[in-house]
Amino acid sequence: MHKVWLLFDPRRTLVALFTFLFILALLIHFILLSTDRFNWLDGPRNNKAAANTITLALPQMPA
Repeated sequence: MHKVWLLFDPRRTLVALFTFLFILALLIHFILLSTDRFNWLDGPRNNKAAANTITLALPQMPA
């Protein structure tokens, strides 16, 4: 296993790894913040109340 570090510079490899993991963590957190279930800052959006106020007027069919 130690021969792997002879091929790759350990400092550059670890910096690249931590940069990738940080960007991946930010991406996952922003994806979760965009959902209703996992948005811990704003909480879930209340879209159900707006859906209840919409009424549909259907035309009456003559008998």
